Amino acid sequence: MTDLSAMTAAELVAGYRTGAFTPLDATRAVLDTIEERDPAVNAFVRVDPDGALEQATASTERWRAGRPLGSADGVPTSVKDILWTAGLPTIRGTWLIDEAGPWPEDAPAVARLREAGAVITGKTTTPEFAWKGVTDSLRHGSTGNPWDPALTSGGSSGGAAAAVGLGMGPWALGTDGGGSVRIPASFTGTVTIKPTYGLVPLYPASPFGTLSHAGPMTRTVTDAAALLDVIAGFDSRDWSALPTPRTSFLTGLDDGVEGLRIGFSPTLGYVKNDPEVERLVRAAVVVLEAEGAQVDEVDPGFTDPVEAFDVLWFCGAAKVLDAYPAGAIDRIDPLLREGIETKGRGSAADYLDATAVRMDLGRLMGRFHETYDLLITPTMPITAFERGRQTPEGWPSPWWPSWTPYTYPFNMTQQPAASVPCGTTDAGLPVGLQIVGARHDDARVLRAARAYERASGEPFVRPVDNPRGAR
Repeated sequence: MTDLSAMTAAELVAGYRTGAFTPLDATRAVLDTIEERDPAVNAFVRVDPDGALEQATASTERWRAGRPLGSADGVPTSVKDILWTAGLPTIRGTWLIDEAGPWPEDAPAVARLREAGAVITGKTTTPEFAWKGVTDSLRHGSTGNPWDPALTSGGSSGGAAAAVGLGMGPWALGTDGGGSVRIPASFTGTVTIKPTYGLVPLYPASPFGTLSHAGPMTRTVTDAAALLDVIAGFDSRDWSALPTPRTSFLTGLDDGVEGLRIGFSPTLGYVKNDPEVERLVRAAVVVLEAEGAQVDEVDPGFTDPVEAFDVLWFCGAAKVLDAYPAGAIDRIDPLLREGIETKGRGSAADYLDATAVRMDLGRLMGRFHETYDLLITPTMPITAFERGRQTPEGWPSPWWPSWTPYTYPFNMTQQPAASVPCGTTDAGLPVGLQIVGARHDDARVLRAARAYERASGEPFVRPVDNPRGAR
């Protein structure tokens, strides 16, 4: 039998439909792959083989009876250990949470997975409370990169990206408050989209407020669109949830980019890229031009909003600790504590000033999209660096936003932003292409990502198939 752990979700469902194999076969293959490959990268905090096999057995019976719940039925899927998952502890990378539970309730995206018949295999790693752009925590250790376990997978959805990259399930759920699905997608050569805020409901509400999104992490754009179909939709527990989409994100996915107006900003006007990153991203833009897009090299016209983002972010981080007894701050990641104490204790006026910067940025990008359908940038200015570090060696700042300048602005504006692999450096490390759309234009973002994926002629190669990959 073909290695089922190497298959995309679309390929698995096609096999279920024909009877070539079953969800039970696929789930066993994924669980075997987790057992074999996870020790090298530490992507999972908890695997649930008994629960996964029980779900897969039920799915197999539905397919055999000709009554599957839909195109997600039987697809092995992991969940970032930030999202509530009934029956499994949600530890959020911290010693402050007791895993004893009970754990009776699913987050909205997890509930949608269950309703669709997906097989939940386990929970993936996150830094403490998903606060930073690499994945390590005092409780669960660090997560490595599928292409080289000695390097970081990025974060905060680093476990999800590593799992997808190594064939430990074709689908994973991640969250993104400042780049947390896009950073690891870029570092691991995987695909993601941070959807428009509210398209995928969140409950409980994130302490980082309206910066936080949930989104799919996959190996192909088609799989990302299919997973977004499952998890998008209204949930009354989220006061800001958008209405359920009436059209599938797979509809028109292969329509291409001919005639689209694209603004390409290689630096946003203030970022310095690794030369190989810039070379690969420029080459990707040429591919989109050849597909018929009208591309102008243009900056959107804002300066780095990092100071405002820091106020919003670390005020949220400070709020996290309000739920815990006195002294909790002494038990958390030391750098998180420093960020809270130095950046998260501002006044209400400071917070309102940061919100005003955010509103101005959103207005500017709204006007930008009156001219341009999409904005393209690098996802990251650098490639993956040493595992266990907070920043690249010799970096001038200890704070993660200093090396993720392309991601957090679009959490502030709540726009959809995808990352799709656009090649590897001479050292064999992936680079990501970020595609940003106007709010509510998620389908167009996915369409452009798919157009590049199809035209680039570079189908996804699992990192494990690379000589440097984790084995």
